[in-house]
Amino acid sequence: MSTVTASRTQSPTTPDQALARPRLDWRLRFGALSLIWGFSFLLIKVGTSGYAPFQVTLGRLVFGTAVLVAAMAVKRERLPRGGRLWAHMAVAAFFLNALPFSLFAYSELTIPSTLAGICNATSPLWGMALSVVALSEDRPTRVRVAGLGLGFLGVLTVLGAWQGFHSLDATGTAMALLASLSYPVGWIYVRRTLAGTGNSHLSMTGGQLLVATVQLAVVTPLFTSMPKHFALVPLLAVAALGALGTGLAVLLQYGLVAEVGPTTAQMVTYFIPVIATAAGVAILGESLHWNTPVGAAIVLAGAALTQVRGRKSA
Repeated sequence: MSTVTASRTQSPTTPDQALARPRLDWRLRFGALSLIWGFSFLLIKVGTSGYAPFQVTLGRLVFGTAVLVAAMAVKRERLPRGGRLWAHMAVAAFFLNALPFSLFAYSELTIPSTLAGICNATSPLWGMALSVVALSEDRPTRVRVAGLGLGFLGVLTVLGAWQGFHSLDATGTAMALLASLSYPVGWIYVRRTLAGTGNSHLSMTGGQLLVATVQLAVVTPLFTSMPKHFALVPLLAVAALGALGTGLAVLLQYGLVAEVGPTTAQMVTYFIPVIATAAGVAILGESLHWNTPVGAAIVLAGAALTQVRGRKSA
């Protein structure tokens, strides 16, 4: 569940590639991506009902990496080469995969999947705030600053600040918000270190997920023990979370960026919390108070404003 900020490094699609095979209409793929990422929070909740958060994250990465490796095999692409490149990918893998995936899994032990999905929508807000500091060419405008303020007002509304945050688990909520912050940190790092490497996004993302899988494979045994039995439904949820919510979603994401551009593709961010909330309420029976949808709408409005770019001077 990440934004498409890094799409600026997308290698162009050649005419031969575009004509290689018929594609589904981009709107159908956009809808599929929205559904997949929206339901990911429900799948995390189901997965953590049977397995430890690190185990859910490791399984997610294993299945997601398998999908990308299979796609690379079909396209006959190889993993990137170069020690320095892999070192940068290791940092990207930590901030874009290992850390946020683990934080979301731990957060959903104590908070509803609906709240986790809404917290995910704050990524554009964090991204705008960070870009002011880290990216000198990305200067704020009054509209974007207003969007930032509006977005965080929405966060306070979702959390019920006027009630003193009584009804929420502070640790779980903080983990979900930190997970959302981790994404723009990772994208800014990617933009600074991995843009223009000459490698395809498929090979770069495949390598990144492979590194993240190794990171979790090292960490997981240190904090968890082997399950005594393998619960089927949570295992299927983890498999779907990895194969669909990580592997297939990445392929859909970069395909959309290449076809319709990052601005349109990024709109998927605004559908994720809506779907996550609907799924959590309808399928998991999670409660929904008035401040949750109202606050979510404010967050999305603020996030949208932070993406408004000022006119470039001639």
